Amino acid sequence: MKEALAGLCQVLLILQLLVGGAAADPDNYVEAARGRALVTAGDCITCHTAIGGASFAGGFALQTPFGAIMTPNITPDNITGIGSWSADDFARAMHEGRRPDGTHLYPAFPYPYYTKVTRADLDAIYVYLRTLSPVTNNVNRSTLPFPFNIRLSMWGWNTIFFTAGAFVPDPKRSAEFNHGAYLVEGLGHCGACHTPFNAFGAARSDRYLEGNQIDNWTAPNITNDMDAGLGKWSVDDIAQYLKTGQTGLSIASGPMKDVIENSTSKMRDSDLRAMAVYLKERRAGGAPPPAPLSASDPRMRAGEAIYVDTCSACHTSNGGGIEHIFPKLAGTAIAQQDDPASLARIVIAGGRAAATGERPTAPAMPALGFRLTDAQVAAVVTYVRNSWGNAASPVAEDAIKALRRRQTAAPN
Repeated sequence: MKEALAGLCQVLLILQLLVGGAAADPDNYVEAARGRALVTAGDCITCHTAIGGASFAGGFALQTPFGAIMTPNITPDNITGIGSWSADDFARAMHEGRRPDGTHLYPAFPYPYYTKVTRADLDAIYVYLRTLSPVTNNVNRSTLPFPFNIRLSMWGWNTIFFTAGAFVPDPKRSAEFNHGAYLVEGLGHCGACHTPFNAFGAARSDRYLEGNQIDNWTAPNITNDMDAGLGKWSVDDIAQYLKTGQTGLSIASGPMKDVIENSTSKMRDSDLRAMAVYLKERRAGGAPPPAPLSASDPRMRAGEAIYVDTCSACHTSNGGGIEHIFPKLAGTAIAQQDDPASLARIVIAGGRAAATGERPTAPAMPALGFRLTDAQVAAVVTYVRNSWGNAASPVAEDAIKALRRRQTAAPN
């Protein structure tokens, strides 16, 4: 039955490409359908679509420590897109980080991960992108300040930090593990957000998937760490989260909301399970958590008063939350990250959870920053990070002040 449904879905997708005026050679409709699934797994649409812009036409501002980089138009427009690119040109960009003329791309385009994608998969992606309607959108690709706008500097960066090469399966691991590794390490480029950078903007391989701050959000630790990572999650929990945006007591928001809505919720269940198997076998890293602050600490007492008054009605007095509506705070990884940015940002600015086909209701958190001072936000976040079994460093008022300043300065 499942095979029949899968075949039907493939036929419907091919018909959709036909009805949509696909420009691909008729012999390539099946390959285009496969490419579309790969583009979905790579979440290409999220970065290559500006807010209010045409899909894949670029113009989205990626915030980096060195300035904003505008994403390119990847529709098959001959002038402003990649319509003039050959399949070899496309593979070179993905595998080597080079344009057709040989100039370097910046690693904000995650070619250090895409280098692991097979040529066959890249060719399928190329075929699908050729079926898109061309969109004329001339994106400014020179937005970095001096000296970071000197692309020749990427020669040195690549020499030190980039090694090209296809994914190599681990013969000691299962096929499922290796498939998950291929997706996470390659096309899914999870490490591009979830791995800390060094001073040069390169991923720290010694802390792979241990968490990072991206655009004033915490991309959390997704190793098997028991406190700050996925150690308390089962394989089924991880797969369910990627499919629906929720587990019973955890709900996706922030940048992960877009990843789930645009990518993982549309992937095959077998792909998601393989990714979960791989993540559960990632070595837990980082330093052990600190001892929790004493309940008598003045910061904890101030935070408790704010929590009881402002937060406990939804998240409950013991931090247990309400299943599928209000996230659990007790014993959760997001509350115990080294970087408290996501927790603090949600308190200040609120947020909305992911909405998917299986979980169409997207619960929202109201913004509280309009009535809480920086000191109060720091206190309540510190309280959450050190209550009900949680243990994490306290949050300083100056850190909240800086976070507010960065949020205000960031483009919408």
